[in-house]
Amino acid sequence: MHLDEMLEFNKQFVENKQYTAYTTDTYPNKKMVIFTCMESRLIELLLKSLNIHNGDVKMVKNAGAIIRKPFDSIMKSILVAVFKLKADEVVVIGHHDCGMSSVDTEALKKTMVERGIDAEKINTLTHGGINLDEEFHGFDTVEESVMQSVGIIRNHPLLPKEVKVHGLVINPDTGKVDVVTRE
Repeated sequence: MHLDEMLEFNKQFVENKQYTAYTTDTYPNKKMVIFTCMESRLIELLLKSLNIHNGDVKMVKNAGAIIRKPFDSIMKSILVAVFKLKADEVVVIGHHDCGMSSVDTEALKKTMVERGIDAEKINTLTHGGINLDEEFHGFDTVEESVMQSVGIIRNHPLLPKEVKVHGLVINPDTGKVDVVTRE
């Protein structure tokens, strides 16, 4: 079991005081919050490719680095980073070859049923006003998706005007970063 292996490693990590190399405080050194995808290829690559170290930024992630609603949990996290944790810059980073660019919502619902989710539950959600196609729909191009998320952040009624919001796209194979938009 993978969890048992991780817990055993953690026990040794703590006993050997390896955590001391990562000691920092709660405020990001670079006064920045990064919103990016949960893509496993980016866990170390994103940080290394932008020279980000432990304690430098606040990191917020979800599938596809997508914000669709101005008061979702991602936006709340960004606002907490700005008002409580002294961040004065927000960077949205999407990536090429993102799984959210090709989500087939019908196939996803079929897989849910195959994995034991009752089809009636899916129908109940749909009739209850939850549009699963809309909720799980990805995007056509990563650049458009980054611009959408940046737009929601930049235009948020609770975001101070002096907070800069940028949009980038990273190549998950090479780490090359391209600017989509910057303030």
